[in-house]
Amino acid sequence: MYAIIKTGGKQIKAEPGRFIDVEKLDAEVGAEVTFDALMVVDGDNCTIGTPVVEGIKVTGKVIRQDKQKKVIVYKYKNKTGYAKKHGHRQPYTRVVIDTIG
Repeated sequence: MYAIIKTGGKQIKAEPGRFIDVEKLDAEVGAEVTFDALMVVDGDNCTIGTPVVEGIKVTGKVIRQDKQKKVIVYKYKNKTGYAKKHGHRQPYTRVVIDTIG
């Protein structure tokens, strides 16, 4: 059984017992979070919501708040002496999915 959830402008596949990394949520470590299910697949049965499946919530527990690996952005213009280096680390929240339903 798995569900497709929407959080942070992205759609993510969630299965019980799996970890997912989502855009930073305003929740403490150890807190329980819930998501609306856009689609639920249970064996051969597939339920698609309009836009969400009624009565189905995906619950999970926040494991940690962290930042991803650094991404380097380097701008360069030829023959002008212009070069600029900039790094960015995107914050994320790691959630372990407990139940679907």
